[in-house]
Amino acid sequence: MSFETQSAGVDVLQSGHLRHFDNLSRQPANDWSLMKGRSFGQDDFGGYRFQLAYMTYALALAHVHRLPAAPGLFKPIFERLFEKMLLPEVWIYWHDASRGGTVWNRHLSDSYKEEWDPVGRDNIMYSAYVQSMALLYNYLFADDRYAHPGAITFKFWSYFWGGEPKIFAYDQNSLNEHIYWLMVQSGYLGVACEPNCIFQICNQPAIFGFRLHDLLNGGSRASDVVQAYEAAWRDFGRLGDNGHYNVMISADSRKVRQNALKAPWVDAWCGALMNMWNRDFVHAHYPSQIRDLAVEGAAGTFSVRTPPRPEVMGEKIVSDDCDFGWVTAWASEMGDTAVLDGLLRHADHFMRPTWRKSGLYYPRNDEPEDEFGNRTLLEPHSGNVLLGYARLNVPDGLWELYNKPLNRSFFEDPALTRVGGNVAVLRAVFRLGVLRFTLGRYPDACGNSEVLIGRIEKRGPWVLRCDGRDGARGNGLLVTESAASYIRTDGDGLALQCPPTGTHDFELRFL
Repeated sequence: MSFETQSAGVDVLQSGHLRHFDNLSRQPANDWSLMKGRSFGQDDFGGYRFQLAYMTYALALAHVHRLPAAPGLFKPIFERLFEKMLLPEVWIYWHDASRGGTVWNRHLSDSYKEEWDPVGRDNIMYSAYVQSMALLYNYLFADDRYAHPGAITFKFWSYFWGGEPKIFAYDQNSLNEHIYWLMVQSGYLGVACEPNCIFQICNQPAIFGFRLHDLLNGGSRASDVVQAYEAAWRDFGRLGDNGHYNVMISADSRKVRQNALKAPWVDAWCGALMNMWNRDFVHAHYPSQIRDLAVEGAAGTFSVRTPPRPEVMGEKIVSDDCDFGWVTAWASEMGDTAVLDGLLRHADHFMRPTWRKSGLYYPRNDEPEDEFGNRTLLEPHSGNVLLGYARLNVPDGLWELYNKPLNRSFFEDPALTRVGGNVAVLRAVFRLGVLRFTLGRYPDACGNSEVLIGRIEKRGPWVLRCDGRDGARGNGLLVTESAASYIRTDGDGLALQCPPTGTHDFELRFL
């Protein structure tokens, strides 16, 4: 799929997902409404860290592939989500998880002590997301705010427990370097999540981060790591005996845990991410894997086959695996239109799509199925994030983000550099001397209804048309004549007031 066809904009549903991300980002600190899953704490695969991270990944995909000329829509949402990522509520689970005690590391527990620094050792299931999010922000918006010393600082203090304040200061470069050396120390097998547990999945975001660091600073660390990573795994194999991705390897024994139950989240999550740098391999194995996981239903729908809940240490695991959401995201990256559309059709029929403050999401539902056997189980990570991610992605979308560097025009061409809080942007692309954008208003959202058209001061004379009619003329930042009062000069751009009703097509043509 070419860039030209991908940047045609977003539809109402896609815009609704973006608005839901925005709504969640605006919730007050430690207000996690709609985001809490079934399990205790933040230990499992639906934790806040994953929801926050994949919202930013979805923003990146939507910005680059669908709305390239609307950085002002995405940048503030990204900033708010990253700020939440650093809140103790997101990472304090590591204080307990760092001590071990599971079936995979309890024999080593005597050698572990509680760890306060959430990125100091192991915990790649958090640290790699902070690393990649900070670098992704810098890469997308040419803003290096997280590159300054101490820009990424983890702080915790409670007068009820914990003692003195805990403060751990990093920045995007020092964190990237730290994770790289943890990778080296592992022999390039990867950095552990929980102690002794090296998951294939959770090392993929770290590789993404290394690539972003290379794109920003030069160098070939990502390709070097991938080469060494592949060599380290060669003796163990990416896939198990059944053709599905291996889950993890124990650092001490080098014993591989296979995906014996064919859990969908394992293949889907791993495949959706590994496609960044290992596309031929991922695409080659996708057809046989998806046949084991996706179930075709009536009227063109697809659902996901979920295995029985496993038992560990005599207890049945209760957690958010996010099988349905991850298979949908995976199908979007693979370009499997039939499965993707079928899964989304199933979600729209059986998973209660909900509009809240002009945002679209699918609410948590703990019931496995309805009275007719249709899957209804859905976790917050799937309903808040992954289904939206899948709708906003394009075939090989993450692969393109990884392998096709943005050119200078992405950052220099005229664009919507500020977007008011109740403005819906349905199209924004600059091509052949014309900025085309489509705007509407969210009736029940916060903020003003103005957008700023920036990066035009040196572009010369222009004419602005709205819905095919001339609206204004000018030169650079100067408005020379206007048939309407909805545009004015404002600082380093042109401020345009979005009309109060309907959607409207604008065209700013440079003469």
